[in-house]
Amino acid sequence: MSESVTRQRDQVLRERLNAARLYLCTDSRERQGDLPRFLDEVLDAGVDIVQLRQKGLEAGAEMRLLDVFRAACDRHGALLAVNDRADIARAVGADVLHLGQDDLPLDIARQIVGPEPVIGLSTHSPEQAGAAVAVAGADYFCAGPVWATPTKPGRPATGLGLVSYAAGLTATRPWFAIGGIGEERLDDVLEAGATRVVVVRAITQAGDPAAAAARLAARLRA
Repeated sequence: MSESVTRQRDQVLRERLNAARLYLCTDSRERQGDLPRFLDEVLDAGVDIVQLRQKGLEAGAEMRLLDVFRAACDRHGALLAVNDRADIARAVGADVLHLGQDDLPLDIARQIVGPEPVIGLSTHSPEQAGAAVAVAGADYFCAGPVWATPTKPGRPATGLGLVSYAAGLTATRPWFAIGGIGEERLDDVLEAGATRVVVVRAITQAGDPAAAAARLAARLRA
C-alpha cells in the first residue's frame, strides 16, 4: 500500500474516532446466544465503537468472535476495538486497540499493530489523564471508572472530579468517560464536561439493548 493511501486511511479513521460518541464494551453474549443480532441492533441504534471484552479467551476463540464483530462493524460503518492484545488487533484488522496502564507500552504496541489502528489508553487519575494528552502515540483516552463497577472489580471509583479534570485539559484528542455510566447518570457526566462515554451494562443488561443504545446516542448528540 502506498504511503499516500496509508495517510488517507489514517486520516479517515481518526475523523471517525473524533465523531464517535458512544463506545460499547460487551462479552460474546454466550449466555443469550444472540451475538450477531445483538451487534446489528445496537450498532444500527447508534453505537459508534464496539469492543469485545471477555477475559480468559484463547487467541483462536477471540479471533473467531472478532470475525463476527468485524462483519457487523463493516455493515454499520462502526469501529472495531480490541482490548489489550496488539497481536490480535493486527490479525483481525481492528480499527482500535485499547491499552490499560499495565499493558504493552505504546511504542511497542504500535510496532505490532502497524500505522493504521488508533490506540487508546485507560486513565484513572489526573496525572495519568494529563500524561495521555501529552504522550506521543495515544489517539484517545478513557477517564474513570467514574463510579465503581463490577466490570472492574477492585478498581476504586474516581468520581466526577476526573471527568471535570479531563474536560479542562487542552486535549488535542478525543476522550471518553467510563465506569458505571447508564441512562440515569448520563446527565451527571455530561454536566461535568464529557461528550463521549463508554458503557457496558447500560446496553448489555437492558431489556431492550437497541432502545437503550438509541436513547444514549440521542442524548450524546443532542
